[in-house]
Amino acid sequence: MLWVQFPAARPLALAALAGALAAVVWLRLGPGWGWTGLVLVAGALLLWFFTLPPRQDRDWEPDVARIVRGQVTGDTVTLENIRAFRWTSADHAAVQDWTSRTVNLSHLTGADMITSVWGNPDIAHLLVSFRFSDAPPLTFSVEIRREKGESFSALGGFFRQFELSLIAADEADIVQWRAVPRGEEVRLYPLTLTPDQLRQVFLGFVQLGNDLNARPRWYNTVTANCTTVVWRLSRVLSPDLPLDRSLLLSGYLPEYLDRFGALAGPGTLADKRARALISPRAREMPAGADFSRWIRQE
Repeated sequence: MLWVQFPAARPLALAALAGALAAVVWLRLGPGWGWTGLVLVAGALLLWFFTLPPRQDRDWEPDVARIVRGQVTGDTVTLENIRAFRWTSADHAAVQDWTSRTVNLSHLTGADMITSVWGNPDIAHLLVSFRFSDAPPLTFSVEIRREKGESFSALGGFFRQFELSLIAADEADIVQWRAVPRGEEVRLYPLTLTPDQLRQVFLGFVQLGNDLNARPRWYNTVTANCTTVVWRLSRVLSPDLPLDRSLLLSGYLPEYLDRFGALAGPGTLADKRARALISPRAREMPAGADFSRWIRQE
């Protein structure tokens, strides 16, 4: 159906269809059924709409064609579908590679929250990157799963335009892509997580990937986005973590986390924000340099 592909038209299409059906009810059953018919038809349409199942078998854009999955055996985690694209522009990757990787949870040394702003500073995309003593960092990003030709729409996220996706990627792919070809304002904030907390959050992402592979879900602009999913994972560490405006206005998430002592490093939040800015440094990286080391150098 045409309107399913154009999210802004969905509520209008539903309203128009409800109105048309209510008009039919009114004409056939009399004016006394007009509003009753409208309510019944609207209820039936909403019931149908909210029972639409998410799917795995659409014609996906290449960068969201796969969702990470993992197998956990003790401290050893084997991950499949790790993205390792190399981007030459905002919408073109010269290298499109998917890899596998085995990591040891006892070698986790830290995690960083990465925020990426592309327009309104109140709204940021959120990524979480895990550091290892014996391997390069690995980044998780909750994303919309776009079909070919689709682009992000906050309105579409309310009306089941997109499935939910979890991407695992190396930083030279997913962070470099946002900082350089896309020209976004990217910040990297080290987090104050204990070894046990690092393990729990990492395994939470792995479980989410496995769940999405087994049972697809809808993305939702408010209830299932890059910020709310990470917030739910964080509640494993602190069940009383309160709701906050930053769950909707994700650009305020660093302020929220800093209030709870979750951002590492000395100084005020302004100091931490200044240190966290990595996009200018990423754009100055010489050819052949290690991206993850380069963006973290003092």
